[in-house]
Amino acid sequence: MKETGKINYVEMPSRDLEATKAFFTSAFGWSFVDYGTDYVAIENAGLDGGFYKSDQIASPEKGSVLVVLYSSELEATLEGVISAGGMIVKDIFDFPGGRRFHFTDPSGNEFAVWSEPVA
Repeated sequence: MKETGKINYVEMPSRDLEATKAFFTSAFGWSFVDYGTDYVAIENAGLDGGFYKSDQIASPEKGSVLVVLYSSELEATLEGVISAGGMIVKDIFDFPGGRRFHFTDPSGNEFAVWSEPVA
């Protein structure tokens, strides 16, 4: 539901839109809608958004927002990211709210995946 003042859409850069679509489809089951040659919208990702053609990358070290995904099976998701061609930049670690890892997609954008603490 769209609400005034609530986060509604996230846009991220992509150096190669086809590689980006292939990676996120394989690793997370996302689907996409092409809008011309320089933009794809994300579907089935939990939040609306898209990727735009750009030579820039999203990196928290450079001041970018970190997009964090959720997984109930963190180790399996890590393996899926690797199998799809992602690069792990921070292996699974504990933080006060649970556990997570960071990875980059084929364009070099950094993302994280978290899950609850191990009981």
